[in-house]
Amino acid sequence: MGLLTDFRLAVLERNLGVYGVHVYQSGKTLGEHRFRSDDRENLYSGSKTFASVGVGIAEGEGRFRLSDYVLDFFPELQHMAYPGSEKITVQHLLQMSSGHMFEDFDRYKSGDLAKLFFGMEMKAEAGSSFYYENLCTYMLGRVVEKVSGQTMLDYLKPRLFDMLEIGNPQWNSCPYEHTFCASGLYLTTEEFSRIGIMLLQNGVYKGRQIVSADYVNRMHSEWVDTSSHEDEEGRGGYGYQVWKCTPPNTYRADGMYGQFCVVLDDYDAVITATSHNEVGAKEILRAMWSQILPQLS
Repeated sequence: MGLLTDFRLAVLERNLGVYGVHVYQSGKTLGEHRFRSDDRENLYSGSKTFASVGVGIAEGEGRFRLSDYVLDFFPELQHMAYPGSEKITVQHLLQMSSGHMFEDFDRYKSGDLAKLFFGMEMKAEAGSSFYYENLCTYMLGRVVEKVSGQTMLDYLKPRLFDMLEIGNPQWNSCPYEHTFCASGLYLTTEEFSRIGIMLLQNGVYKGRQIVSADYVNRMHSEWVDTSSHEDEEGRGGYGYQVWKCTPPNTYRADGMYGQFCVVLDDYDAVITATSHNEVGAKEILRAMWSQILPQLS
């Protein structure tokens, strides 16, 4: 039987809603399968990992440090910032630990989202606790834009997307035309896999260093506590816009409805899936563990 035979059967029998799966190991594609047409899909929060790499690239260029305070990049907003928000650092944004504990999605449709971010009530001290907040990732893009003069998308075209051989990527913007960063990047399954391959290879893709190995290591070693998460695949910890998985030395980019790019260091492998599963997307990960991992030496 083929590498993906059992996984394909599991997807169909359990109605997991997978669109496509791609498996890479030790320098080559081992297998891939399409359940539907090979279209670019919204990666939803899988987009966040691309934003994180953008931060790592900017840090490597000396544009800022992760310990820098975010509000210092926005002096025009200091007068209206909620007390305590001046202590939020770039690293806090990466690790979803801003101190906010609420997100009003209805307010995304109008107004400056940076003003919304800094005006939100601080329910906890910055850096003290995890709360999954799309505006944290959005603000990473705004910081990169402040120091580079380019939106995150334009900044990353020559530095990441061109290096990954991803042509003309589409990434949604906010009403003020800043790259949204937290969601809205559209890629095919195989294009999505390339960021995982680059991370597996310590920031290198096809012999070219895109982001420093040191940053890649910090992405999946500096975890914040997420032990209260409802699913075991969310309890291991959250790094720099990546989730820790239950198999050892494994982490992932993770988007709503089952957009997963899983980096398995012990297997020298990357497993990527795009999907639409509204009720049990994490079951796709468990199918990967049970049906694909045993076949990877």
